[in-house]
Amino acid sequence: MALSEVKLADKVEVIGEFQDVQVRVATIIYQDDVELTRAFHRHVINCQVMVDGEWEDPDISGEYQNVQDICNSGIWTEAIKEAYREANTPDE
Repeated sequence: MALSEVKLADKVEVIGEFQDVQVRVATIIYQDDVELTRAFHRHVINCQVMVDGEWEDPDISGEYQNVQDICNSGIWTEAIKEAYREANTPDE
């Protein structure tokens, strides 16, 4: 009776005005190659992140390769990044 777990980014969507990347990760538990259960977790990657008061590109190095490929495909143009920063910078 061998149990195994597989995680994969089974659904990746580019959504919204700022080309946010929505990632659904499936966690699948198998027993002797028969699927017992499947659970999902979602997270969103924005084109910019605030780090120590400065805007930066997000660190996607820990993402699945298919997610990295989408993020690096050119969907986040400089115009989109600038619009995101303007929309998300608090008024002083």
